[in-house]
Amino acid sequence: MSLTIGVDIGGTKVLGGVVDKDGTVIATARRDTPADTKVLLDRIVEVITELSASHDVDAVGIGAAGWIDSDRSTVLYAPNLAWREEPLRDEVQSRTKVPVVVENDANVAAWAEFRFGAAKDASDSMVMFTIGTGIGGGIVLGGQIVRGAHGIAAELGHVLAVPDGHPCGCGARGCVEQYASGNALTRFAREAAVADPKRAANLLSEAGGDPAKLTGPMVTDAAKAGDPVGLDAFDQAGFWLGQALADMVQVFDPQILVVGGGVIEAGDLLLAPARAACCERLAARGKFPSAEIVAASMGNTAGLVGAADLARIR
Repeated sequence: MSLTIGVDIGGTKVLGGVVDKDGTVIATARRDTPADTKVLLDRIVEVITELSASHDVDAVGIGAAGWIDSDRSTVLYAPNLAWREEPLRDEVQSRTKVPVVVENDANVAAWAEFRFGAAKDASDSMVMFTIGTGIGGGIVLGGQIVRGAHGIAAELGHVLAVPDGHPCGCGARGCVEQYASGNALTRFAREAAVADPKRAANLLSEAGGDPAKLTGPMVTDAAKAGDPVGLDAFDQAGFWLGQALADMVQVFDPQILVVGGGVIEAGDLLLAPARAACCERLAARGKFPSAEIVAASMGNTAGLVGAADLARIR
């Protein structure tokens, strides 16, 4: 049985797993993510060493947030990990003596959903948005991940939503990340609470009366309980997500659209307005078929499963 290791590098944890060809996670190992990138490299190697000590593995796949070069070897830029032109593949490979590939974290999550999760019945194509603090994305066409000429395609969070809109961390303005992400959801609720404190009274009570202290989980819990400000925030985020999903349909005509990431735990609070906005935007397509919008199903294992599987077929 062919076994590979997937390593998912997040802001708080380095999670590794031994994965078989069917996407089943056989064993896991975890370390905290340190701030020092040299120590982080040690933690990655520790996870791989621990797992490979008790399992005969053929290769290792690493999923990292950031821009990865077309050779799947170097982290060109990682905004949250301070990696710049980091030769991650070669450094890990030299210390573990196992073939290594490096992939963007959204790509590996998308691949896991395509192969084993919400899009497993799609034979050819899918587009996935990962909605968390920001927005990432992954595109599969012809059964292959679209990486682009330089390895940094599918930055779906930085597709333009509003010309001259809110400034984005990427340096541009009006990116969809500023309107459909977890941060955007919280901003919508804070703005509404400032504009109409009485209407937001229940939500503000959770934040000690201070709109600046509202958090995403507070907004989600309030919306689940029927709070009008929380519901409005999800309606706004869902609208902008639906616009972006419609753009993907117009460009790629995929078999399925998958929405994942932490915010998807809100379920139809986000997906219902997204589906409605997408459908309205695509009204001119008439009776032509269009991709279904579904929630990701792989959860927290998507990163390591996708990375492991991509290492297997490297």
